[in-house]
Amino acid sequence: MILGLAHRGYPRKVPENTLASFQAALDLSYSHLELDVQLTKDGVPVVIHDTTVNRTTNGKGRVVDFTFDELRKLDAGGGQQIPTLEEVLQLANGKAKVDIELKQSGNLYPGLEQKVLDVVRSCDALDQVFVTSFDHYSIVRMRELSREIELGLVLYGATPAVFPLAKQIDARYVSVKYIYLTDEFVQRCDEQGIQLIAWTIDDEQDMHDIRSQYPHIWVCTNELERWKQCMEPFKSKVNQLKI
Repeated sequence: MILGLAHRGYPRKVPENTLASFQAALDLSYSHLELDVQLTKDGVPVVIHDTTVNRTTNGKGRVVDFTFDELRKLDAGGGQQIPTLEEVLQLANGKAKVDIELKQSGNLYPGLEQKVLDVVRSCDALDQVFVTSFDHYSIVRMRELSREIELGLVLYGATPAVFPLAKQIDARYVSVKYIYLTDEFVQRCDEQGIQLIAWTIDDEQDMHDIRSQYPHIWVCTNELERWKQCMEPFKSKVNQLKI
C-alpha cells in the first residue's frame, strides 16, 4: 500500500476524475482516492472538478444545468464518462479510502450535502470516506446531518482560525496547500489530533523535503509513480498503519 492521496485518480496518465483514472490509482495500491463532487440539474452527485464541463469534456456549460442523462453523453476523455459518486465508491470498496471534496460554492448546489451523505450510506461506506471542502459552511452542514461521518477542512493558506472550527465540528482532517506548511502549524495540528494533508505536491525534490521534514503528513499528488518511489523505503512501516 502506498500512503498517499491520488489527486482525481491518476490525471497524468488517464483523464481526471474518471473510473479509469481511479482504477489506475488502485492498480498502484494507493491508500486514498481524492475526488470532487457536484450536482446535476436533477440532483445526482457526479464526480467532476470544475463547475463547467468545458475543460474536461467535449461539451460546454455548467454542470448544474445538465441532467444526469445529458452529462453521460459527454466524452470525459478517451471515451470515458463522468462517473457518479456511487460508481467510484463501489470501485474503491475494500481497496482504498475516499476523500470526497464537496465543490459547494455558497448556494450553488442546494442539498448537495444530504445527497452525498445518502449515497455514502447507500454504499455502506461511512467508514471508507471522509468529506472535505473549501466551503466550510458546507462542512458544518454535513456535521449537522451526521455525527458519524469523518470531516475535513480544505485551506489554500494556513490560518489559526481553522483550529476552533475543527474542534467545534470534530473535523479530523485539514488539507493545506503545501507551500504554507510551517513547524508551528504542523504542531498545532498534532496537538489537536488532526491529520494534516499537503496538496498538491508533484515535484520530486518537494516530495523528498516533506517526507524528511514531516513524515507523518499525508501527501496529495498528481505524480503517483513519483510519490510511490519516494515512499518505497517506508512501505513496510506504512503497511502496519491503521488508516
